[in-house]
Amino acid sequence: MEQRIGSGSQPLEGAGFDPAFIPGLTSPASVAPKGAKKEDAAGKADSEETALDDADEPGTEAADDIDDADDDAEDAVDEADEADAPVDGPVFEAADRRARIVVDHKGVRLTLDDQECEFRWDEIGAIETETPRFGKRYTVTVHTPDRRWYPIEIEATARSSFKEWDEQLDAVLDAYFEDGAEAAEESDAD
Repeated sequence: MEQRIGSGSQPLEGAGFDPAFIPGLTSPASVAPKGAKKEDAAGKADSEETALDDADEPGTEAADDIDDADDDAEDAVDEADEADAPVDGPVFEAADRRARIVVDHKGVRLTLDDQECEFRWDEIGAIETETPRFGKRYTVTVHTPDRRWYPIEIEATARSSFKEWDEQLDAVLDAYFEDGAEAAEESDAD
């Protein structure tokens, strides 16, 4: 009789033991800090290296290149400040531990956990709200002209906040949603 040394069982294979077993399944992407961008950091390092290399050679204008890069960086910061500048007008914002909705001059932004979508005012066909008879979940649904809808539920701390949220959302929709419709009608009339 022949005896084998070691285990007689074969290792198990499959998705339960090896996630790479399923083709196309990838690991989640790593999250970089919000302020840092890979491309900016790499580009900045490359420009510094070329500036140092140019400075070693006589007769080059490395200082001018550095000044131009500084001016471009300042212009980019100024544009970002203008984009983030607060706009006078109503803003609706509601959030709970998982979901968040922001409606302002830019449009509607929905966030659920780590998923986010943004709609400009020209991409929105209608916005619908729903409050349950019982419970504390406030539902906002964004409808697009291509017959798609995107609902999000916000859990309120108290049912009394539903009325307040409806009033705030109506004020924002009156200010921005109708303006877009009127501007579209004026351009059609021309």
